[in-house]
Amino acid sequence: MSKKNYDSILRMARGAIEERVDYEMDRVMTNILDPNTKAAQKRKITLSIELMLDEERQQIQVSVTAKSTLAPTNPVTTSLYVTGDKNGELTVVEAIPQIPGQLQMDGEEQEPPKLLKLSGAVS
Repeated sequence: MSKKNYDSILRMARGAIEERVDYEMDRVMTNILDPNTKAAQKRKITLSIELMLDEERQQIQVSVTAKSTLAPTNPVTTSLYVTGDKNGELTVVEAIPQIPGQLQMDGEEQEPPKLLKLSGAVS
């Protein structure tokens, strides 16, 4: 192979290509440091380089796209209870860790659970 007579493709476009790669790397590092994502999940940066020549092979249009694949955030879970109210309407209540009104260890009072009213009657 002959000696290359051009600079790195990453330094071309007045450094804009390198900036795009660095931008995606910053997104990946932010995702890695996010405690809401799995540490062991793989992250990826893909660099797509398209080269289009004219018929005389004298001019090459270069298009570069940098894309990162991040780890998704960990799922948030809760439990819901399905019950009926005194009027026979279907009600869904989020399970809370303590009895409403009970004092927590930090002195705060446990709030009542949030209710979701659903249409339909309970049999």
